[in-house]
Amino acid sequence: MPLFTRSRQLPDTEQAAEENPTPDGSPDDATDDVSDDTAGSGRRGWRAKYPAAAQGVAWATTGLAALLVLFVLLLPNKLVLLTPDAFARIPVEAIFGVALLLVLKPKPRLVAAVAAGVGLGLLALLKLLDMGFYSAYVRPFDLRLDWILLDDAVSFFSDSAGRNAAIAVVIGVVVLAIALPLLTTLAVVRLSRLMARYSAEAAPATLVVGTVWVACSALGVQSLGTQPVASTDAADLVHNRAIQVRAGIKEDRALAKEAAVDAFGDTPADQLLTGLRGKDVIFAFVESYGRTALESPEMGPQVGAMLASGNDRLEAAGFSSRSAFLTSPTVGGGSWLAHSTLASGLWLKNQQRYENVTASDRLSLTGAFQRADAWRTVGIMPGVTRAWPEGKFYGFDKIYNSKQLGYQGPKFAWSPVPDQYSMAAFERLENSKPGRGPLMAEIILVTSHNPWAPLPKTIGWDEIGDGSVYDSIIEEGESTAEVWKDPAKVRNEYRRSIEYSVGTLIDYVEKYGNDDTVLVFLGDHEPVPLVTENSPSRDVPISIVAHDPAVLDQIKGWKWEEGLKPSPTAPVLRMDKFRDRFLTAYGPQSGPAPAIKP
Repeated sequence: MPLFTRSRQLPDTEQAAEENPTPDGSPDDATDDVSDDTAGSGRRGWRAKYPAAAQGVAWATTGLAALLVLFVLLLPNKLVLLTPDAFARIPVEAIFGVALLLVLKPKPRLVAAVAAGVGLGLLALLKLLDMGFYSAYVRPFDLRLDWILLDDAVSFFSDSAGRNAAIAVVIGVVVLAIALPLLTTLAVVRLSRLMARYSAEAAPATLVVGTVWVACSALGVQSLGTQPVASTDAADLVHNRAIQVRAGIKEDRALAKEAAVDAFGDTPADQLLTGLRGKDVIFAFVESYGRTALESPEMGPQVGAMLASGNDRLEAAGFSSRSAFLTSPTVGGGSWLAHSTLASGLWLKNQQRYENVTASDRLSLTGAFQRADAWRTVGIMPGVTRAWPEGKFYGFDKIYNSKQLGYQGPKFAWSPVPDQYSMAAFERLENSKPGRGPLMAEIILVTSHNPWAPLPKTIGWDEIGDGSVYDSIIEEGESTAEVWKDPAKVRNEYRRSIEYSVGTLIDYVEKYGNDDTVLVFLGDHEPVPLVTENSPSRDVPISIVAHDPAVLDQIKGWKWEEGLKPSPTAPVLRMDKFRDRFLTAYGPQSGPAPAIKP
């Protein structure tokens, strides 16, 4: 007996429906009972009046249903793979799906068709989410942890494009989230009824397609491009995502054990950071400042020239510097993961790890300065625009959020406060206070945050005031919409934003730095793939600038390079290793710190 031959006895109604297709011979399953009195206004009446059109609509609807199912199964989850050859393949999931539906009885077949349709719709939504996450974060969507980032995406879009545009996007996303599963369910149910009606033809056709799939798989036949004709993409995606969820749960448990071991957790206050006592230490994160800014042929020469000029100016003011690279746990976004990784000495690559560690009592880098009781610890956080309970983890005596900096000027796209204003606010609120003791500050510079348009420009420090001067400056800048029409313009504005942000730090040290100033500045992550042109790099530059030679002598063992620009062969250290290395180098031992392997 052939595999898909149906030998069972059907109920009278279904047997009639499956053995007798509609009068026009179309695959439509519209066999609803419609009385003669209402036939003129019902579907059957319409079909009787316009049989050719009815047949065309039925076939077109069925064709669209089949195309939708194939499209979802073959749709890649990365934009770079969205090419015509991606759809010139045979999905094995469709073959197995048809085979299953052909052997099921009517009621189980309907249940299976509905379940498969909903599953296809959800799969399509997952692939679309993956596309967005690969474009922004160079990784797929995490089904356990990334839902919170959707809220951040709405906030980012609202800040960058306006509230009305954000509302329109949210409405569109909600409609899509409802429509896709509904449409795929209707499509699969329609196709299942058609297959049941024409099972005698569908069964051998399925066997033929299955045989072709096996042959293509065995021979490694490629489609128009480099993708295999015998596709298992949908099944592989579901399988890999299940593995990701299980691995994530396992990693969370491993992190708890790792976090419990802290080499500096019980270090007495008088033994912490003895090599920096009396210094004003500033840690500055430069948003999206990645290796790409230094090494891209399109951007590197100009950024390099800016760094070389800044290095000359700092040397003329009596400062020296050393530079290298750190490998960030994130790409394209998720700055807080980098900030907390540097602070905690733990590899915090996802939201769950971040929440677990920031809710713990692990010693942070800032907390070490606070525990030493030799510094006032402050945070300049212009990107913090709402409640931030995680801030307690870091160990700040005072946090200045965007509302506490006194800024009265306009927003520059996402950036609530221009970087030069943030540095001026730090000087006014903390650094220039008479009779103050040593400071340890963490300053987050956000002007170089995506979308990089419009940008502020450097002005005289005495012109900044309350920031209202930027009202006229923003009018001169290019709009976000105009810049993002052209990828080359996006990269150019990104480059200009890095020059502005890093240049602001150099200007600040040159103007306000003194014998006790120590500046550590670094990037948090590489920018989005549109700027990096899909570079696999996760490295960010880091520089330590100091007036006192003894500060840099203590890190000679690190073999970092002189100047503000690390070369392509400069040392690379994972970001989570920096905390312990820094606390060791500036601990109670005398003389230069010993070399430590990455």
